Amino acid sequence: MGFKKFEDIIAWQKAQDLAVEIYKEFGTIRDFGFRDQICRAAVSISSNIAEGFDRSTDKEFRVFLHYSRGSSAEVKSLLKLAPRLNLCSQDKADMLFIKAEEVGKILGGLIITINNKIKK
Repeated sequence: MGFKKFEDIIAWQKAQDLAVEIYKEFGTIRDFGFRDQICRAAVSISSNIAEGFDRSTDKEFRVFLHYSRGSSAEVKSLLKLAPRLNLCSQDKADMLFIKAEEVGKILGGLIITINNKIKK
């Protein structure tokens, strides 16, 4: 893989960007439960990538990448719900969903790469 630091990982970079956009969209809504849930899930994606990267083995890193991928799925689920609750527009939710989906796909590819490395 050749990453020297977690900041070099594209999935981490895109997850950080997604978290910023989620905070901009939902950071001031009055539904505190929803706001906290989607913001925490968005932040969790890049945080788990960083934490896993600094673990001592590829197997541990892979576990945290799965946590990150789960958090991206949680964000996607909440983005499906947000317009139904009138918390954002359908267009905005769709745009953010596509970004969360991209992060999940990148994470999936990274997990496959690590799986192949572990098998060798």
